[in-house]
Order: sequence, then C-alpha cells, then structure tokens
Amino acid sequence: MKKLAILAGVAGLAVTTMLLASGARSADDAKLEQLKAQGFARVAIANEPPYTAVAADGKVSGAAPDVAREIFKRLGVKDIVASISEYGAMIPGLQAGRFDVVTAGLFMKPERCAAVAYSEPVLCDAEAMLVKKGNPKHFKSYEDIAKDTSATVGAPGGGTEEKLALNAGVPRDRVIVVPDGQSGLKMVQDGRIDAYSLPVLSINDLVKKANDPNLEVIAPVQGAPVYCDGAAFKKGDEALRDAYDVELAKMKKSGEFAKIIEPYGFSAAAAMSTTREKLCSKK
Repeated sequence: MKKLAILAGVAGLAVTTMLLASGARSADDAKLEQLKAQGFARVAIANEPPYTAVAADGKVSGAAPDVAREIFKRLGVKDIVASISEYGAMIPGLQAGRFDVVTAGLFMKPERCAAVAYSEPVLCDAEAMLVKKGNPKHFKSYEDIAKDTSATVGAPGGGTEEKLALNAGVPRDRVIVVPDGQSGLKMVQDGRIDAYSLPVLSINDLVKKANDPNLEVIAPVQGAPVYCDGAAFKKGDEALRDAYDVELAKMKKSGEFAKIIEPYGFSAAAAMSTTREKLCSKK
C-alpha cells in the first residue's frame, strides 16, 4: 500500500509540474497573441539615422525599425508604432510597459543584458567624433578630450558615447548631453562643444545632410570598441524574443536581412559574426 501511495504521489507531482509548465508557456505566449490582436507592436526609437528615422509624414524607417517591421509581420503582427525616446529612458520605459520592444541601436553591454532580454545581433558599428575642419584640438580618442582641460564633448544622454567619455576620464561637466543629432552638429558648428560623438554611420549621415565643408569626422575613435545592438525586450517576454530570433535567423540565412540593412551602410556579415552570448559577456 505504501508503494502504491508513493507511486500515486509521484504521478500527481508529475501532473502538477506539467500543468505548471503549460501555464508558464501559455503566459509567455500571451504577449505575442496580444500583439497579434492589437495589430501592432510599440517600439522605442531615437530618430538617429541610419539606425532609426522619422520622415516629415511620420513614417518610421531606418535599419532597426525596418528589420523589426519585417520580423513582426512574419510573426503575424501587422505593423509597428514608434515613439522617440532618449537612450537613457528606453530601458525604464520598456520595463514600465510603455514599449513592447526597443529597436534603436541600443548596443549590448553586460549591464543592459542584465536588464532586458536582447535578440541576437542586428546592427554593428564603431564610434566616431564630429569636429571642426582640421581637427584643431587633435582629438583621436576620448582620452585626448579628457587630457585637454578646456575640451567638451557632446553625446546622447544615457548612450554608449556618454559612458565611454566618462570612463575615459572626461569630467561630468565637460560631457554635454545632446538631445539629437541635428543639435549636436549645430553645437559643433557654433563652437559650443569641441566634439560630438555618435556611431560612425550616424555621424556620416549627419555630415552628408549638412554639406558643411567646415566639419570633419574622426572615425573610428581610437580605443573605442565595436558594438552591436539587438532588439531589446522586457524581462519575462523571452518567448516573444525567442520567436523574434527564429525569424531573424531565417532572414540572415536567406539574405533578406542583408537586403534590408546593407543599403543603410551596415554590414550583415558583422552582425552574423558574433552572438548575443559573446556580446553580453564582454567586460
């Protein structure tokens, strides 16, 4: 009798475990079903071409949203609706449920990987600085700016460039938070900052549009690493992230991924040469 009771207990435990696992999967899958029902996913962007861009008519484009739009379509979510956000506000906004995903060149770093559930890599780039023609202060690195006690550098608030400058020893009061690319360019033109830092492709896009011969790009910034972003999901939405990754992998294999991002200047090979695991473990 005791043996039968034990077997019955084990069987009951197994059934309970299966039910709990099934319930967990259902809860995980509910997010994708919710997005399908509402017909769109809410994405956070930064309006920083060529990563992200918003046209005068409100149309959202750029490499990151274009990839996200196609993947969500494949998942049964018809479109994306974008909100412009500062980089420093993206993860808190995601955690608070204001966005479903961040698709904005939010580079993977260990501390960010601990806060969000990243997809596999999407866009990779190096760092650059915009200065006046001739590079009058001879900057080649963030350390050069730190050594010049009168030098200032502009960077997006909460972005990678702000942290790189601070880590290189540039004092807080000489790292100027700039709201957007056009403001950064204008501040360099007006002499209000000595350099403005963004990824290479973003700086090149600004300079091309400005068509100002009095500007110069330093690229890549010496000592600054190459970073890759991924779509960032809220912790707890790993099932949605995993479904996203499945479609992303299919697009990388078929060549559709390259067709979307390479016209913007990004390298599909660079994104396919690394993984989320490697990027999130780098110190």
